[in-house]
Amino acid sequence: MKIAFTTSDNVHINAHFGWAKVIDVYKISDQGYEFLETLSFGGELKEDGNEDKLVPKLQALEDCTIVYVSAIGGSAAARLIKKGVTPVKARSEQDEIKDVLERLVQTLKGSPPPWLRKALQQKDRNFEDELEEDVTV
Repeated sequence: MKIAFTTSDNVHINAHFGWAKVIDVYKISDQGYEFLETLSFGGELKEDGNEDKLVPKLQALEDCTIVYVSAIGGSAAARLIKKGVTPVKARSEQDEIKDVLERLVQTLKGSPPPWLRKALQQKDRNFEDELEEDVTV
């Protein structure tokens, strides 16, 4: 599965979702993780109330299961959830991406907590729903 992190330094989860100029994406499984890409966003990102600024991010993250953020607005969170992406708020802006990834790998090896199982099931279901929609068109 793919996990994304809003970051300003590619080390910490320290960027607000709406204002993030950079989002790092990793592939993760119970075997480990690998860096996939850095998504970059421009424009006037700090403009509150401008919902259009979210569209490129929402589209870019559609195939992610979880996005870790330092903060996120209610509208953005709802739009991510509607796309099957679970937003998760970091404990602090000092949380390091690699630490979260290592904890997730260990969690996937064991018994994931209910919120993670739900996120995984939701993403699987959405993918299957999309396949059915493609077939019926």
